[in-house]
Amino acid sequence: MNAPEPNEYATMQAGYVKLASNYGDVIELLNKLKDSTYQFFMQLPAEKGDYAYAEGKWTVKQALNHMIDTERIFAYRLLCFARGETQKMPGFDQNAYEETSHSNSRTLESLADEFKTVRAGNLYLINNLTPEEIAVRGNATGYTITIRALLYTMAGHELHHLNVLRERYL
Repeated sequence: MNAPEPNEYATMQAGYVKLASNYGDVIELLNKLKDSTYQFFMQLPAEKGDYAYAEGKWTVKQALNHMIDTERIFAYRLLCFARGETQKMPGFDQNAYEETSHSNSRTLESLADEFKTVRAGNLYLINNLTPEEIAVRGNATGYTITIRALLYTMAGHELHHLNVLRERYL
């Protein structure tokens, strides 16, 4: 699948789309990331899960939980758009979501398992999209986006957080 054109997504998603575009086909990338992201978190020492690089920043567990929440939200939007939903999809306050998630009381293994399971389920939906569905546009957080661009945003968001974790947490 080719990367989306700039008219398929909002400017705020451009960084994620560009990042994912560096890796070729986005569906192959999402499949590979399912396992490599899982392994990334599984190889971390358990105590690293509670580490935050600065006051007020998320812990490793919270960052992973944010990735899981965002994966679910993007997949819901994708499902809605593919099924012809015309309502605008709301945004979400990532910090408010994280405050109520209880992620710091969980183990890294539990969170990594959840991530891999959620991604595996989403891949069933993604792998069965038709070319026509991939071009469908929907409205999320007040911006128009195609399913193709949403897939690239999903992968780019994950890559972004993995980069932040490697640069600031390890």
